[in-house]
Amino acid sequence: MAPSAITPPVQSGNELDSAAVARKLAQTAPELFKNEKTESTLLPLDASKLKFTRTSTPMTVPAPGDPIIATASQCTDHMITAVWKASEGWSAPELKPYGNFSLAPTASVLHYATECFEGMKMYRGYDGKLRLFRPDCNCRRMVMSSVRCSLPAFDPKELEKLIIAMVAVDGPKWLPTPGTFLYLRPTMIGSAGALGVATPKEATLFVISTFMPPMDQKTGLKLLASTNGVRAWPGGFGYAKLGANYGPSLLANGEARERGYDQVLWLLDGKVTEAGASNFFIVWKTPEGKTQLVTAPLDDKIILDGVTRRSILQLARERLTDGTSSLPAIEIVERNFTMDEVRAAVNEGRIIEAFAAGTAFFVSAVSVINYKEQDLQIPMALGEMGEYASLIKSWLVNIMYGKEQHEWGVVIEEEQL
Repeated sequence: MAPSAITPPVQSGNELDSAAVARKLAQTAPELFKNEKTESTLLPLDASKLKFTRTSTPMTVPAPGDPIIATASQCTDHMITAVWKASEGWSAPELKPYGNFSLAPTASVLHYATECFEGMKMYRGYDGKLRLFRPDCNCRRMVMSSVRCSLPAFDPKELEKLIIAMVAVDGPKWLPTPGTFLYLRPTMIGSAGALGVATPKEATLFVISTFMPPMDQKTGLKLLASTNGVRAWPGGFGYAKLGANYGPSLLANGEARERGYDQVLWLLDGKVTEAGASNFFIVWKTPEGKTQLVTAPLDDKIILDGVTRRSILQLARERLTDGTSSLPAIEIVERNFTMDEVRAAVNEGRIIEAFAAGTAFFVSAVSVINYKEQDLQIPMALGEMGEYASLIKSWLVNIMYGKEQHEWGVVIEEEQL
């Protein structure tokens, strides 16, 4: 996917949603499609119109170890908001004091799950600079999620500018210490107050930032393979980051934790898809002796096109396939694979390591997978992690925190305190 454009999904088979998404993108955000001849009188999302309303009651930054950090509820002083109306388009966005919304009980989001969001972070580099990691990818993905649940499209570059503006204002105060991060949550909801199963006539876009506790697992994640329920399915919306993908999965995740496991490893007809809300990777030897890094493909639109996932795959292809790294070269494979294949590889001693990857858990080793009441032990060569996951994680950390100068690490020009 080119950084400057969004490629609409291609219709194949019975993927009617793909055609609908492509059509709505072309109609409501023609600026994304240079070759489309479309006309619109609706106002576009325009970051240049951002209004600033500074807080007059600044909050206190919690000290390291403050219990409120573990609740993931402490937000920074400000938030970004913008309202879209079907008859007008986008209002001027505003940076304003963080606070509650007022929603009608009939708001679309409360009844029909017209909601999408992104998960990303701002980082305070070891060089003192404030950074975002590949924000363009998050903003482009949010457009696809938005139109998938009948919310308006927008130019992702404008959302990226709004996020940068907020980070520039709140970052200096709330993220002063090198080697730390804050979580960012761009969100859009159907805010029109009207019952009836219909496309919302109003939507509210907002961006907030919160503290998030570290989710490092020193002993590795223990996963419970789901042999009954499924998280996503062909022709569904697993590829979009919608609240509707997460709420129904919480029951199974809760049951997994009650049984002593950290997350559910979601299967579909025996095929491995995702670990909780994270992408799943495995490193193994094939029966023929090849070393492979394997993860599920995007073709079936069942799993999320994770920003961490795509970054891992790109770095691995650039740095792990030619034998120039400190580890033996591996083949990078995106294909469907089954838990029966994983079990066979464990029993035959061909598993090298496994890990989950996403914004929240970042890169976390997997130590155990329970499949059909059998705990499959996954090696972690370095004690807390496997060698490949550790090396890939170090590359990502270096980019995020400025130890490696890379185009993915976007430096933010901060407002002076």
